[in-house]
Order: sequence, then C-alpha cells, then structure tokens
Amino acid sequence: MNKNELMDYIQGNYGSAPEYPWAKYPNYLIFRHKNNAKWFAVMMTIASTKLYESDSEETVDIINLKAAPELVGSLRLQPDVYPAYHMNKEHWVTIKLGGGFKDDELKLLIDDSYRLTT
Repeated sequence: MNKNELMDYIQGNYGSAPEYPWAKYPNYLIFRHKNNAKWFAVMMTIASTKLYESDSEETVDIINLKAAPELVGSLRLQPDVYPAYHMNKEHWVTIKLGGGFKDDELKLLIDDSYRLTT
C-alpha cells in the first residue's frame, strides 16, 4: 500500500483529514482523533538511512503507529517494521510503505492504533 492509498483509507474509515503541522517538513503529516486530538498515525518521507544501514540516498515513505507494548517486539521481527522513528519505541512502530508488510495487517494495525489512542 502506498502513501496516497493509505491516506485515502484512513480518511474514509476514520473521518480524519491529514494535518501538516511542520512547515519545515511539508511531507510529514499526522492523523488525529476528533474527540481528543490525540495522534494515531504519523506519515513521513525520510532517508532510508534513518531506519537501516544503506549506501543509497533513497527516501522512503513510512507510517508510525501505536501498538500494544507486548506486540511491539514481535512486530519488529517482520519485514519492513522498525523501531519507531521519533516516537516512543516501547509503544510505537515504524512501517516502511510499499515494502513487504501485508496491506491487511497494516489496516489491522491502524485499527489498533486508533483504538489505543482514544
């Protein structure tokens, strides 16, 4: 699932429009609850070297999602799942979009993140 498909999915299922809170980083966006303003998803385009060793200057699209602490370790064993970039690594994970992580599982994690942040 790519960034645009994921944005459409979140908007359609949660009624949350993307917000762009950082002028310095126009490609960074958040989705938050309407009732409590808590974030449940953060999408960014970052250098791949911020996630893993790479000689490439490529950028990757990622999403940060909140997860139950007891699941974070097993999630990070899956392809394209990393310790949370710029978030609490005990409660959040980073998933590289367009990689080997299954779309259905990603949607379930978004559901969990939404529920965990209500």
